Amino acid sequence: MKLALKKAFLSFISMMPMLIGVVGLVGLMQIYITPDMLSSFFGYGDILDVFAGTFAGAISVGQGMISYIVAEGLMQQGVSIYALSAFILSWVTLGFIQIPAEASVFGGRFTLYRNILTLISTILVAYLSVITVKLFS
Repeated sequence: MKLALKKAFLSFISMMPMLIGVVGLVGLMQIYITPDMLSSFFGYGDILDVFAGTFAGAISVGQGMISYIVAEGLMQQGVSIYALSAFILSWVTLGFIQIPAEASVFGGRFTLYRNILTLISTILVAYLSVITVKLFS
């Protein structure tokens, strides 16, 4: 038990510089990428809006709770529901800023597969979410 705790603590300490760097980059992204900047990516059709929403969410990594607040601001600026659903999904599940930290902890192969599968599923779920909402409205 003591050996396991010691190894976990040492592993945590060795990851601290990477974690601090990722948290710092995420903080900078949230400060310098405003909802106005994000809204300029959208409005070019449903297909392009899904891809733009996925990309914008992936580079604007954050917590799910915050994504809803940002998405509300984008919705008030007229961004489509396709883009918003893709944005919220990718904000939480994808994180291009976090790839180096994730690769160092879980390995490059796992990180690559997880991000590719998450990218594909984000696009599919965004479309299916909008279709489902339209069916039940």
